[in-house]
Amino acid sequence: MKNICVIGSGYVGLVTGTCFADLGNNVVTVDIDEKKISKLKQGIMPIYEPGLEELVQRNVRAGRLNFTTSYEEGLKDAEFVFICVGTPSAVDGEADLKYVRSAAQSIAQHMKHPLIVINKSTVPVGTGDWTAEIIQKSQPNPIKFSVVSCPEFLREGSAMTDFMSPDRTVFGSTDREAAEAVAGLYAPLKAPIVITDIRTAEMIKYASNAFLATRISFINEISIICERLGADVMEVARGMGIDKRIGPHFLQAGVGYGGSCFPKDVKALANMALTHGMHPQLLNAVMEINDFQRKHVILKIRDLLGGSLEGKTVGLLGLAFKPNTDDVRDAPALTIARSIMNQGGKVKAYDPVAMENVAEELKGIILCQNPYEVAEDVDVLVLVTEWNEFKQLDMKRVLGSMKQPFLVDARNMYDGEKMRGIGFTYRSIGRGYDGAGVNAIPANGLPAIPAEKGAE
Repeated sequence: MKNICVIGSGYVGLVTGTCFADLGNNVVTVDIDEKKISKLKQGIMPIYEPGLEELVQRNVRAGRLNFTTSYEEGLKDAEFVFICVGTPSAVDGEADLKYVRSAAQSIAQHMKHPLIVINKSTVPVGTGDWTAEIIQKSQPNPIKFSVVSCPEFLREGSAMTDFMSPDRTVFGSTDREAAEAVAGLYAPLKAPIVITDIRTAEMIKYASNAFLATRISFINEISIICERLGADVMEVARGMGIDKRIGPHFLQAGVGYGGSCFPKDVKALANMALTHGMHPQLLNAVMEINDFQRKHVILKIRDLLGGSLEGKTVGLLGLAFKPNTDDVRDAPALTIARSIMNQGGKVKAYDPVAMENVAEELKGIILCQNPYEVAEDVDVLVLVTEWNEFKQLDMKRVLGSMKQPFLVDARNMYDGEKMRGIGFTYRSIGRGYDGAGVNAIPANGLPAIPAEKGAE
C-alpha cells in the first residue's frame, strides 16, 4: 500500500486516483475547484464514465479515497504525486501549460519531505525537465524530488478497463530508480512495462495518438474515394484489417475524430515540429481530412435538400464525440450543428448523457427528450454518435414522423438496403455511390464525377 496524491479531479485525475485506490492504495485527490470537490464528497460525478461512480463511492466508503482543495492536506503523507491537470490547445495548437506550472509551483511550496512527481497530463516533449526546474526554483527550502513522465492511454467510455488492463505502461525519467518505483505502482496490472528517458516517454504519447488519428483520417479519405468509384468502404476496411500487418482497429469510416485527445495532440505535435523548423506534412493532412469529413456530412445534407439549408430543420442523433461519454469537446456533432444554424437551418438533437454540456456550449439548438421527438417534422435526420440505443429504434415510426424521408448515417450503423426498403432516402459514408449523389454505374463502367459543391 502506497500513499498517493493526485492533482486534478478531471477525467484523467479522477480515473487515475480512483483506480489506484481500488488497488489498495491511500489516495488524496486535490483540486482548486471547490464546487467540484464538494460534489465529489457527496458522490456526485463531474463527468460521465461507465462504472466510475460506483467505484468512487466504494473506495470513499472504504476510506482509501479522499478529496480536498488543500495541497497541504494532499501532500502530507504522499510518496507519489500525479499531476493530472488540463493542457488545452492555444490558437496555434501549442499546449497551454499554465495548469501544469501552477501545480508544480504548489507542490514545491507545500512539500515537506522527498517526493516522486509524475506528469500524467499530456505535455509537450521537454515538459518533464521544465517541471523539475519549476519545482526546484519554487521550493522555499531544498527538498529532494524526482520527476517521472507516465503518459496516460485512457479512452473515454472504457477508461476503467484501460487503466486496469493496459496494453503497456510507459515511464520516463532521468532518475531510473524513481521510474522503477512508479512502475511498481502499476505492477499489479501485469502489463508490459517500458522504461526510457523522460523525453522519449513524452513523445510516445503524442506519436501513439497521432498514429491512431492518422488511421482514422486514412480510412475517411478512402471512404470519399469509395463513394466516387462505387466501392464499399466497410468491406474495404474488413479486407484490409484481416492482414496482420494492418489490423482492423481505427478503420471505421465516419464523421472523423473528436474529443479532448486526438485533435489537441495532433495539433500540438505539428506545432512542436513547426517550432523546431520542420514541415509536418502528414500531420497537417490528417487534420485537414478530419475537418473535411465534417463538411462532407454537411454537403450530403445540402445535397438532399436541393443545395440550401435555409428554413430547413435537421435532427441529430448523438452529440458526444463518441458513445459512453458526455464529452463534447471538438465533437463532430457540434461542428455540424453550428454549420447548419449558420446557414439558416434549425437543429433538433438528442444524446443520452451529453445534453447538459451541449446546452452550455451551443445556444439555439433544440434539445429533445428522446430520438423520436428529434425525428418529428425534420427534413433530414443525421446519425452522428453511434449510441447503442439508436441501433434498435423503430425506424418505421421515425420515418412516419419526419417531414421528408432523408436519413444520413454518418457512422454507417444502419443497413442501407433495409433503410431504403422502409422508405428512407438513405446516405452513408463511403458505401458505394449513395453518398456521392450517383446511384448507378454508367454503361462504360466508370463513375460520373458529381459537380463541385460550394465551400462551407
